[in-house]
Amino acid sequence: METNSLGSWAFILGVLIAILGGAFGGYVAAYGPWITLLLVILGIVVGFLNISAKEVNDFLLASIALISVGLIANLASIDTVIPVLGSVLQTMVQNVSAFVAPAALVVALKAIYTMGRTPAA
Repeated sequence: METNSLGSWAFILGVLIAILGGAFGGYVAAYGPWITLLLVILGIVVGFLNISAKEVNDFLLASIALISVGLIANLASIDTVIPVLGSVLQTMVQNVSAFVAPAALVVALKAIYTMGRTPAA
């Protein structure tokens, strides 16, 4: 399997696991740490294989936005209006953050390495 295809499948799988893990979090709560570990591993794969040099800035900006929402948003407060909906949305966003954060770390480190090895103009 070529690496481009592997990276694409890792991305699709990561997004699906993040969303489904949030939607069915109550039913698979015992597997929460394993789901997070799988999302981190898939995020690392995506960071290495999917993001080209031209996409670095856009990817890192989008990553900052997603991770910030995951840290700041209090979606669980929606539960007072529609029971369980807020908790499910909160878990989905946290799962997406767990998937994106390692990819952002890898991409940022690759960008720093690239900047460090090229001579200053």
